[in-house]
Amino acid sequence: MNEPEIIIRLDEDGQIYSPGATLSGKYRIEAVEGASLQAVEVSVLWYSEGKGDEDLAVHEFWRKDADSGELGNPRRPDRFSTTLPLSPLSYDGQIVKIRWCVRVRVIFNRGRDLVAQRLFRLGNVPPVKPPILDA
Repeated sequence: MNEPEIIIRLDEDGQIYSPGATLSGKYRIEAVEGASLQAVEVSVLWYSEGKGDEDLAVHEFWRKDADSGELGNPRRPDRFSTTLPLSPLSYDGQIVKIRWCVRVRVIFNRGRDLVAQRLFRLGNVPPVKPPILDA
């Protein structure tokens, strides 16, 4: 049997989104039986990487539980949509980076989880170029 897999697609194959724009897409779960699922969680969030403390903040969160009958067929694509905030913008600095993503977490009845994420950019801040040092 194949290993379970989460596939996340953003509408229009978008990579860069303007602040205040609508982010939408769909996800589906491959190679899994619906009866083995306890819940599916979908988040739109940002996190920082780099030196110092790493931050994370959830912009939007949805959860579908098997007990409530919301899950349906996990192999059938399910949609998500949210209006993106004005900040923080994606940023690729030398010391810190801000990353935005759609993250899908599948919680199985037997206690294990499966997580996948799809990165996207909020805003079009150019990457920081290293300084040119004189010899």
